[in-house]
Amino acid sequence: MTGSWFRTGNRPAHPRAHVFCFPHGGGDPRGYLGWQAGLDAELLAVCAPGRGHRFAEPPPESIGELAVGAADAIAGHADAPIVLFGHSFGALVAFEVARLLRDTATPRHVVLSGCVAPALLPTEYLVWAAGLDGREFAEAAGRYEGLAPEIVADEELQELLLPGLRADLRLIAGYRYRPAAPLAIGATLVNGRDDWHVAENLLEPWRAEFTTPPAQHWHDGGHFYFDEYPTAVPRLLATLVSELDESLDQHVEVI
Repeated sequence: MTGSWFRTGNRPAHPRAHVFCFPHGGGDPRGYLGWQAGLDAELLAVCAPGRGHRFAEPPPESIGELAVGAADAIAGHADAPIVLFGHSFGALVAFEVARLLRDTATPRHVVLSGCVAPALLPTEYLVWAAGLDGREFAEAAGRYEGLAPEIVADEELQELLLPGLRADLRLIAGYRYRPAAPLAIGATLVNGRDDWHVAENLLEPWRAEFTTPPAQHWHDGGHFYFDEYPTAVPRLLATLVSELDESLDQHVEVI
């Protein structure tokens, strides 16, 4: 059922759009639900098979399989404009979902956070880290994801908190970029100024994925800039939803 794909909060009575949020590697989609407040759209946090309330389901074997399932579920929400948001691993999945939806329920906008261009993935570091286990994996993940030292040092915490991250890194390690026609939708890149993952040259190839070059937003902070600045993404999403609504009104007036 498509409903199993999403977690939602207190949606507005008449949402202007559907905003689908894809979590970072090993992330809990429920962490996005706090962004619903003040957003005049329905926020739907995407939960993959094998995670959260879907823990008993077989997990996806590839990013392509994950994207197909998510795209099928999202296509059932074409009654209002669709916006996709993804952070890090989630940005890569959101991008692949946008490609799949181009002929069915084309998103109006995609927000890509904390992720290098897909043509550059997987990086050598991610492939190397995905092949590790135990303490070695925790240390490598700690350098990449900024894990708390107590998690890196505690094997019990690792077994509790890292299986999802390990699985997602292995999905990225198996990712193979496929060139395709650029997407004729709006796009925004959002990154932390201190995020060593996303140097400007690693973002540049994103331009080739869209007919109009993506807008770029930089925030103080690192890879998880929105933990330190929790209003950064909700404000951006609220602005995008407002602009989508205005563009629809203009379209109606022209007709």
